[in-house]
Amino acid sequence: MNRQKYFLPVIFLILITLFACSETQEKEEFNLTAEELNTAIQSGSDLIILDVRTPPELVGQHGQIKGVINIPVQVLETRINELDEYKNENIAVICRSGNRSVHATKLSLQNGFKAKNVLGGMKAYNKLK
Repeated sequence: MNRQKYFLPVIFLILITLFACSETQEKEEFNLTAEELNTAIQSGSDLIILDVRTPPELVGQHGQIKGVINIPVQVLETRINELDEYKNENIAVICRSGNRSVHATKLSLQNGFKAKNVLGGMKAYNKLK
């Protein structure tokens, strides 16, 4: 009788632990830190960088990373096919602070791209310099 009393809470704790671990792994697989991006750039990696800010932002205070592809998040859905040649490449998606790039990364993944969101965006990247 006592075993039954503890059985459900133990199963519940196991399920919560498994869910939390898989969610953490998904977040790690979805995101790229500014440090990881910088290391990839410095090592000459052929990482594709998709900047989803508007064109005026690229010349603003946060600047831009040399060689980025710029497609603003507002039009990414209609212009996603412009990235087709990079379907088999790793893509880092960046914006100013990391919010718009989350949406753009999800959209890219849904369309079959190997994309990761850059945590903290250009704000975090510029702090490394």
